[in-house]
Parts: sequence; structure tokens; C-alpha cells
Amino acid sequence: MSNSAYSPGSESSPVRRRSFRPVRILTAGVFALAGLIFFTSFNTAKGTNIRTDASLLKLSDLVHERSLRNGQLDDSNAALRKDVEALAERDDGSTKADDDRLTALEKRAGTQKLKGEAITVTLNDAPPDATAKLPGYPEPQPDYLVIHQQDLQAVVNAMWQGGAEGIQVMDQRLISTSAVRCVGNTLILQGRVYSPPYTITAVGDPDKLRDALTASPAIQNYMVYVNVYGLGWKVEDKGTVTLPGYAGTVDLHYAKPVE
Repeated sequence: MSNSAYSPGSESSPVRRRSFRPVRILTAGVFALAGLIFFTSFNTAKGTNIRTDASLLKLSDLVHERSLRNGQLDDSNAALRKDVEALAERDDGSTKADDDRLTALEKRAGTQKLKGEAITVTLNDAPPDATAKLPGYPEPQPDYLVIHQQDLQAVVNAMWQGGAEGIQVMDQRLISTSAVRCVGNTLILQGRVYSPPYTITAVGDPDKLRDALTASPAIQNYMVYVNVYGLGWKVEDKGTVTLPGYAGTVDLHYAKPVE
């Protein structure tokens, strides 16, 4: 076998084929993707600082503005309802028995003021720097230190169970279609937004209401977080109070009759 090497310029030398390695293809793809990200970021920012929370602040301001507007509309609706009821009482042809029955239904529906003995429960978030107060418990996660929807619902349900004649959450009366919902660390109730501390007032027998709160398994679980992590819990006798009547709409938009 000859020991002579092929000359690169020789016609008889073999053709060397250049191949693309997978690493080179991957590198090119990474640079292409980075360019696309930079272009998208520039197109989205349009010269603004996209790392600020300005958009979130605008959304928060909008929610607050709508909440105030809904409160104003509720007040206006309550005034109009009072005018309608006054006009309806004029020569409506009903008997006293009919009027008494209507008054009883309005009271049960929560659209009329309710006066009686009451207790108030106040729930509040724990301090942000809270630590476990008792041995054997883990250090708190952020989720442990805030009031959740199920906590508010547990109090409301226990009060109904204890024979409450009427319940008010913050400054709004609850009716059969009311929904207590939390988004993040805020309460959304009938179109209005609230922040902790949350107050829940119930008219009824104070002793029975307190017993119902104590007997609730959900509240017993909540009390563990009160004792360990410092969530807020206060139960107070309020004496005789007057709950406002529900002032919002009573139309059902989503419910359907059972067939």
C-alpha cells in the first residue's frame, strides 16, 4: 500500500463533505429564540417599563372605583324601592291579613330592617412576621396567615345553624342568594370589595349563636391557626342592634326551576 498522501488540489483526492453537528443547530435555535423574545418584549413594552406594577395598580384602582359605584347604586336602589313600596301601599286593595303576610315574607327575605340582640365576630389576618407559637407546629407559610373564603363561610353557616334571624357581613345584609367569595386577600360581596378585618353580625339568641360557633368543626380548625399563628378572632355581644335591609337586586339571573 502506498504511503503517499493525497494532495488537496489533486483531482484524485476525495471530496470532504462538511456536516452540521446537532450542537451547532441547537446553538442557532437558541439565538433565534432569544431574538424572538427580545422583539416580543420590545413590541409589548412600547417604550414603557414592563417591570413595574403600574398595570396591577390600575386594575386595583378600577376595582375600587367600581366597588364605590356599586355602593352608590345600592343606596339609590334602596331609596327607589322605598318609594315604590310607599306607592304600592296606596289603595292596593289588599286586606290586613295580606299586608301582614307580605310583611312577614319581606322580613324572612331580608329586605326589611331587623332589630334585636346580636353578636359580632371579627376575623383578621395574622401579622406578616408571625411564627409558630406552640411547639410541634411548622413555621407558617404565607397561606396560613390570611383569612380564607371558607373561614368566613364557616362563621356565616354556624350563625344560621345557631338560629340567626338575620346576618350582616361588613355593611351588607345577607339574603338567600348572597355569596361570600374571596379573591386573594379581599372579600367580594354583592359587587363590592372589602379588606380585612372582616366583621359578621348576627341577630338572634346570643347564647345559641355562641354555642353554634363553638360547635362548628370548621371553626375549631380555624382556632388552631388562631392559637398557633395569630389569626384574628373576636366575638362580642353587641346588645340591641338594627340590621339594614338588603338593598340590591333580588332578580335571579342564573337559577332554573327544578323539573
